[in-house]
Amino acid sequence: MADNNTSAITQKVWSLCGVLYDDGVSYGDYLEQITYLIFLKMADEYAKPPYNRNFGIPDEHSWGKLAPLAGAELETQYDETLKKLGEGNGTLGRIFAKAQNKVSNAAYLKRIVTMIGAEQWVSMSADVKGDIYEGLLEKNAADTKSGAGQYFTPRALIKVMVECTRPQPGETITDPCCGTGGFFLAAYDYLTDSSRFNLTRDQRTFLRNSTFRGWEIVQNTYRLCIMNLFLHNIGDIDGEPPVTRNDALLADPGERFDYVLTNPPFGKKSSMTFTNEDGEQETEDLVYNRQDFWATGSNKQLNFIQHIRTLLNATGKAAVVVPDNVLFEGGAGETVRQKLLETTDLHTILRLPTGIFYKPGVKANVIFFDNRNASPDTQTKEVWIYDFRTNMHFTLKQNPMKFEDLQDFISCFNPDNRHERRETWSEDNPDGRFRRFTYALIKARDKTSLDIFWIKDKSLADLDSLPDPDVLAGEIIDNLETALESFREIMAELGTNDPIEESAAGLLRESLKSI
Repeated sequence: MADNNTSAITQKVWSLCGVLYDDGVSYGDYLEQITYLIFLKMADEYAKPPYNRNFGIPDEHSWGKLAPLAGAELETQYDETLKKLGEGNGTLGRIFAKAQNKVSNAAYLKRIVTMIGAEQWVSMSADVKGDIYEGLLEKNAADTKSGAGQYFTPRALIKVMVECTRPQPGETITDPCCGTGGFFLAAYDYLTDSSRFNLTRDQRTFLRNSTFRGWEIVQNTYRLCIMNLFLHNIGDIDGEPPVTRNDALLADPGERFDYVLTNPPFGKKSSMTFTNEDGEQETEDLVYNRQDFWATGSNKQLNFIQHIRTLLNATGKAAVVVPDNVLFEGGAGETVRQKLLETTDLHTILRLPTGIFYKPGVKANVIFFDNRNASPDTQTKEVWIYDFRTNMHFTLKQNPMKFEDLQDFISCFNPDNRHERRETWSEDNPDGRFRRFTYALIKARDKTSLDIFWIKDKSLADLDSLPDPDVLAGEIIDNLETALESFREIMAELGTNDPIEESAAGLLRESLKSI
């Protein structure tokens, strides 16, 4: 497709997105409708020569029946089509499960149908389709009202994690909480880069159908993930999707993988809500009792770390985004860190800056570890830490973190041979960001804490080094959000839910945003 045509269809999708948003249709709702209608249109294209493929869509609910209609007839037909296709199997049934029409204005619905009907989606480049869809996913993540930001990991960070782990053709990759599929897409782009690999036909088939395996628990996110992968040529329209909708922590699936790339959901507690005998809603901590876990509890991050280790094959590699508490928390946290250091080679930690996630208040890291065969010897000999947080200031809009910002980390990581690394820290260069810590030193720390910093915060010593006001306000918000999250966890432990606290938190956030 020509560049000007690519730009034209992208602009159409984006402009209509803005119009509908002003009319009360959220980016998430628009994204869902785009998903349903593009799928219908592609199925219609596949049903014709030269493809002649039948995806089990009844003629009375096909694109051909829907597209010519307008007004109330269009709305009725669309509603009936969504309901009918939600009863299907395979990718079809997964995408349309519990689907609803969220566009109440029939004229706007007609505009969406007309826009999608004007394009040939099957022949359109996967890059174009993917860019359109990924752009909408990011817009949805930025919409704070949707809460979708928790499922969207910064794409620059994902790309760095893939660059450092360097997956190879013919190997398997999993994400046990895959959100909208960002890690899979970055790995796919890496493996299809012709400057790195010249894939054979068998390798391309394996990449499309067998490389990726994921789990996602949230229905709408699961739907968006399947469509996102499909638009990027991962999986098949008439087969079973590579992602299962389920709570990945419930049990060991028995499958083992070469790589785990993931950003488990933030929030320390796993819980479930049920209705008691008095008809009242109650929340109860969800505890996972698994024989393969070192520590049993309801802490989501610690459970995911243990689950990820289980998913790795004997030589598997993992890159995992974790919040700070995973590095220093006592009790079960100390047990998990100790066991991880003993049974895997936890070789690298990347301390991430604030202001890069759509969920405010997040202080996170990436831990890189390689699995090892059972042995009485401790497998981690040293941990290399890269401090990319101290004196680094990013915001989502004015100064977003870019892939290029982490080039120095990739160089220090040295993916070609990480056993030939060089510290950039020294007594003569105390601001060096890359530093090595022996296992003995870490073992001697309180609670085997990996929460280590050494660079001085310049803003504490020199007022001229303070960041710009908008960056400073953002960091204040992040710190307050972190504190509020801690208070919420305490309140949850006490079984209270104070609306006054929530209201005050909201007012505080809005006040600081106006600084």
